[in-house]
Formats: sequence, C-alpha cells, structure tokens
Amino acid sequence: MPLALKTCSTISEAGTALKEAGTRYLGGGTLVVRAANEGDVSISMLVRSTDPVLSSISIDDGRATLGASVTMSAVARHPGLFSIAKAARSVGGPAIRNMATVGGNLFAASPYGDFAVALLALNATVHTTEGHLGIEQFLANRDGKVVSAISFDIPSADRFRFVKVSRVKPKGVSVLSIAALIEAGAGKVKEARIALGCMADRPIRASAAEKALAGAALTEEGVAPAVAAIGEGTRPMTDAIASAWYRGEVLPVHFRRLLLE
Repeated sequence: MPLALKTCSTISEAGTALKEAGTRYLGGGTLVVRAANEGDVSISMLVRSTDPVLSSISIDDGRATLGASVTMSAVARHPGLFSIAKAARSVGGPAIRNMATVGGNLFAASPYGDFAVALLALNATVHTTEGHLGIEQFLANRDGKVVSAISFDIPSADRFRFVKVSRVKPKGVSVLSIAALIEAGAGKVKEARIALGCMADRPIRASAAEKALAGAALTEEGVAPAVAAIGEGTRPMTDAIASAWYRGEVLPVHFRRLLLE
C-alpha cells in the first residue's frame, strides 16, 4: 500500500493534519517507518514538519528545552548536556542516534525508549500542541499527542545516574534501563526520583524504592531496603531479549551497582 507524505511548515499545521485517519507523524523515522515496512496497514499518510523550533536546543538558567526533532547525537555532543549524554548514547548505534529524536523516544514501546526513562527521572515537562504536561501524565496517555519540545532542569553529573543493560554492546536492545536523580547531603539521601525501563510497557517510577532511599546513606547497608523494594509495582515484559523472570532477577543487582557507583 503506497504511503502519502505531507510536509507542514509549522508544528501546529502538522497537528491539524494528524487528526485525519491513518496519519502518523514522521520525525527521525526509526519507529514509524519500520512499522510501515513491517506491514502496518493502519498507516496511510506520514506527516512531517520543517518548523525550525523542532530542531533547536536552548539552555536558560540551568533549564534545557529540546525541540522534539533534536536527535540523540545532538544531545550527546552538546556541551551543556554532558550530564545526560550517557542516556542519549545508549540509544542504538551511531546511525540510529543520527536519526532517532527526543520526541520520538517518548512514544517508543518497551524494550525501547531508554532516553524517555532518563526524562522521567528528570521530571521533564512535555510541550504538545495542546498544552504542557508533566512527563508522568504524558506517558500515562500519549496516544494522539503531538510533541513540540521537552524541557527539564539540567542535573549536575553527581546527581544523575543512568545505566542500560543489554546483551550486545554497545547498541543492543535493552534488557532494562534505570535512571536516578539523587539529592544527597551530609552523607544521606534527601530525595530520589528513580525511573525504570522494560519493567512495564512504558517507563515507570520506582516509588517504593524512592521512599526507601529517603534518609538513607549511600552505603551497602543503607541502600539495602531500597534494593529490596526496587521490583515493587513492576510488570516486566517477556520478549526475544529476556524473560520477565530474568528482568526481575537482575533489576536489583544493577540498581544496587548504580547506587554504589
């Protein structure tokens, strides 16, 4: 079935075009083009936008705003975003990172979407053509949304931690991913935001582990309750990469290492 392509000069025009049945947004194409090539007959037209704001990166007073079409490669090489570069570099190999976009990653189903896990830990705001949403609210119901940008406070390198576990290095599909934003002082954790990938059909918070970390020291003994709680509320997936059982077994191992690194 042939696909039509519509190019819009603004993101608002693209949002209007996407209200038609059978339309999908074309950003980097790493998700939607693959779906079309694999025979998704629900797609009849691809919509793209050349709006320059979609490819912009701005940093103002410690807060970054990334246009939805900003690529993983652009994030990884930007000097102001070095603290989250590891999360961007975890997405595929160089060819994929040159195409994969920040906005597209928000729509990636597990076992993909590793950068969205980082954005969830960073409590990002998702800017859509219909308004601004907290990332948790967006991920809970992302269908039909047209993303224009994502903004977040840039963490210092010592506060943000990220790990992607895969069987093939460096560009394998995720077994799981973990992102943590940890506020610590006087040797103890004041507050923590922890996000998990592949532990559900989309990135989720590890609320029980966050509560267990509050007031704890980042020592073997101090993090033990949080490590024990990391799997609570998760629904790990089974696919060709790993079983749900395996993901559940290795999650606390890698979470412990992340906390004690």
